[in-house]
Amino acid sequence: MSGRLLVGLLLLLLWEMAARTLAGTHLLAGPVDVAGWLFQHRGLVGRALAVTAGEAALGLLLGTLAAVLLAALAVLAPRRVTAVISLLMLFLFCLPLVATGPLLRVLWGPGLGPQVTLAALAVTFTSYLALLVGLRAAPPVWLDLVRSYGRGRLSELWHVRARGALPYVMAGLQIAAPAAFLGALVGEFTGAERGLGLLVIRALRELDALATWGLATVAAGVTVASHAAIAAVGRRLSAEPPLILAAAPGRREGPLPVLAALALGLILWAGAMEAAGLSPFFAKRPWDVWAFLFTDPEAVAHRAELARALAQTLRVAVPGYLAGLLAGAGLAALVILAPRAEGAVLPVAVALRAVPIVTTAPLLVLALGRGPAGTVTIVAVMIFFPTLVACLQGMRQTPRAVLDLFESYSAGRGARLLHAQLPAMLPAFFASARMAVPAAILAATTAEWLATGTGLGALMAVTASTSAYGMLWSATLVIALAACLAWGALGLLERAVLSRTAAEQLA
Repeated sequence: MSGRLLVGLLLLLLWEMAARTLAGTHLLAGPVDVAGWLFQHRGLVGRALAVTAGEAALGLLLGTLAAVLLAALAVLAPRRVTAVISLLMLFLFCLPLVATGPLLRVLWGPGLGPQVTLAALAVTFTSYLALLVGLRAAPPVWLDLVRSYGRGRLSELWHVRARGALPYVMAGLQIAAPAAFLGALVGEFTGAERGLGLLVIRALRELDALATWGLATVAAGVTVASHAAIAAVGRRLSAEPPLILAAAPGRREGPLPVLAALALGLILWAGAMEAAGLSPFFAKRPWDVWAFLFTDPEAVAHRAELARALAQTLRVAVPGYLAGLLAGAGLAALVILAPRAEGAVLPVAVALRAVPIVTTAPLLVLALGRGPAGTVTIVAVMIFFPTLVACLQGMRQTPRAVLDLFESYSAGRGARLLHAQLPAMLPAFFASARMAVPAAILAATTAEWLATGTGLGALMAVTASTSAYGMLWSATLVIALAACLAWGALGLLERAVLSRTAAEQLA
């Protein structure tokens, strides 16, 4: 019997034991009861799953294509343009689901539009960052060879960078698959006529733990299967790790890209609202938000309310973010040191990340209390899986020549990890840390929206239901600005570290 099968059976046994221990609390349903519920409702669940999976697959395809085009443009364009592209994508990815879902429903009307759009948005940013790291991980000697034949940057991109980036593309897809499914689910929350999201809403409203865990199990199963399929394709297409990378670090660009991204974002914001002909009553423009926060008679009170809500959200988002990064990097190091542990670690990690937050957040908060512990746990669970995947990919991309050198000196696994594989992991780690900034805010605000009733998530939910759109749009802007500040701080740390360990990423 394989190790993974044993781990799976052990997890099922622990799950059943926990469910029996918590019987009567309506917090957890065991695998036996879940299997019975799914069999009883197999037709309904199957039809709903087909709809949601189709929306997620289409969003995954469109989001990946957008990420490929944007990453190629970022590599070909000057560094300042790359920074502007990255900041604009960060802004889009930071838009809270509770705010963007209803707006997309107004824009698209009935149909698949909001579900596919949210799935694509969830995919684009993470895939873009992973792909950008891969496209930059090109040995300078290969690029020099292309230039020696008189070829330009397009030839470099196609013949060198694209082939070296393939492992990173597959890693990005493994991270993006759960995000696409979550985006489709949340899109169905906004008024879709069919899909798994409608069943989730009904189960949550009725506090039906059996239905909730049944639907969560289905979602987890689909995501685990897609993760395994992508991993299998990646193994077939895998390339050799890159040669030793060395290049001079690039220049710091200063605040110009930030200012350009901010100006362009405001222009696109206002232009999109005007082009769509949306009423200013609910589709606020930048000048409406400025007036709400600074010139209205109640502007001081508005800012104070936003500050209190932001402090509550950061109090859970920051610890969850750090815990998720530490757990992901630590588990990746464990797998490298003890390869047999991969069969036990990865299935559990994929299953935890595959369970949609919208189905389990209320139950986790109910089990752990409405204090910070429940939300911090939710944020950490959302963060650690992308970090684990990225860090594993980074350590496995350690140049073969470096590992051969360590083996020639009979260095142990610990020495190889510390002096070779961890430095090779750093570009992927920082990419995952960047991905995790908006993901942490998304997880925190979603938990606040669905369960805790505190912070920016709850504030936006209340203002959306009471048509206080000035506060809703202001809260959305505050979230985006907070993410951009965190992104900038990470960029400074990344530059300081990678200039010593992976300078090609800064060239």
